[in-house]
Amino acid sequence: MTSKDKAPARAQSGSALAQPIDFSPGRIAALLGLLVLGALVGGAGALAQGGWFPGGLLLALLGAAGVFHGGARLTGGRAGAVAPAAGWLVAVMLLTTSRPEGDFLFGAGLGSYLFLLGGMAVAVICATIGLPGQPPASGARLGK
Repeated sequence: MTSKDKAPARAQSGSALAQPIDFSPGRIAALLGLLVLGALVGGAGALAQGGWFPGGLLLALLGAAGVFHGGARLTGGRAGAVAPAAGWLVAVMLLTTSRPEGDFLFGAGLGSYLFLLGGMAVAVICATIGLPGQPPASGARLGK
């Protein structure tokens, strides 16, 4: 087979949704790490928002936003925001249930509802905004 018989490699273009997903071991490990980190931030935020109401709530939501946006920046895609958001959501939902002894972590107050709804809103915002569509700049000028 000569070089003329080979089909030229096609440049990937089009929507980001049409691109193949990278399932490399490093990416999977990073997403699993972000999932665990999101669960830890959810648990810490649940404690902080209840302990120091106005400041703790703001601190918990800012911490969640930092993990969600940082995960997107780290992985270079929306999956990096969705993985910690999933861990956060699972941890927070598990912490909302009461135990048979009557113990619970979330009270029926304004702070708890703001933390739950605000955290979900921050997760959706970070996952849908994603990263800028412009690819990383190279040393050469485009179009030349």
